[in-house]
Amino acid sequence: MQTSNKEDSNLRSFLNYLLVDKGLSNNTVKAYEADISSFFQWLDNEDLKYKNLQEDHINQYISFLFQRMMRSSSVNRKISSIKSFYIFLVKRNFLKNSPLNDLVTPKQEKYLPESMSEAEVDKLLNSPDVANKIENRDKAMIEMLYATGMRISELVNLKITDVDMKRCVVKVFGKGSKERLVPFGETALDSLKSYLNNRERSSSKEIFLSNRGKKMTRVAFWQRVKVYLIRENLKNSISPHTLRHAFATHLINRGADLRSVQLLLGHSDLSTTQIYTHIAKQRLSDVLKKHHPRG
Repeated sequence: MQTSNKEDSNLRSFLNYLLVDKGLSNNTVKAYEADISSFFQWLDNEDLKYKNLQEDHINQYISFLFQRMMRSSSVNRKISSIKSFYIFLVKRNFLKNSPLNDLVTPKQEKYLPESMSEAEVDKLLNSPDVANKIENRDKAMIEMLYATGMRISELVNLKITDVDMKRCVVKVFGKGSKERLVPFGETALDSLKSYLNNRERSSSKEIFLSNRGKKMTRVAFWQRVKVYLIRENLKNSISPHTLRHAFATHLINRGADLRSVQLLLGHSDLSTTQIYTHIAKQRLSDVLKKHHPRG
């Protein structure tokens, strides 16, 4: 009986390389592992070995993914993970060539992330009752999220030592533990001070704590945000990333340059930030259609 592709030690070596040498986060490495493991499962079902593949085999796998009604963005992500694995194998001399060298990836549909209008953000920010301790904490968290464009994972991991109250600057550790400094405004500062002045004493280094005095989790915080979305009758389709999208979109709508927004968001590639210019253009197009007499 042939050995399963999943049992090959090269996958473990690759994942260790991503974690240690490349400094990627555990979640990112797990995503790579999931993508490559599902590819290996397909290879096992087809009685194929990853070391003996041709480009045609990769195209067959892409067809298989599309037959499962997978979006082209998801297919491209999986293929990107597999391509990185093969690049690693070639560099380490485990293989001579990669079957993905000349592969043309599927054209990706333009995806515009869900955003919120400035009026909707105002409703959300004004929803928590600051006289209530829990809602006062939530208010500070939402204000900081919108003021900085942080990811929720970055927000819940913030430590007291990461925030410079005098200069209104926060030190953020993003994907791959990359550090960036992000300024924030007086409104967010006031909310943060109000929360910290009323926060229960704790040995936790993190700023934002649960009812039990432990570090807030991403899921717990997002459940709290949903309370205010429902209270204010705001969009049901809003995701944990929506305030980050709103932060970027509103800055660009008000004239911020793309490079500055890229630095604030912690994007390594400017093309990732460019999606927000499409949101701004789409909004202008919607306004024109709605209000122009011949729209």
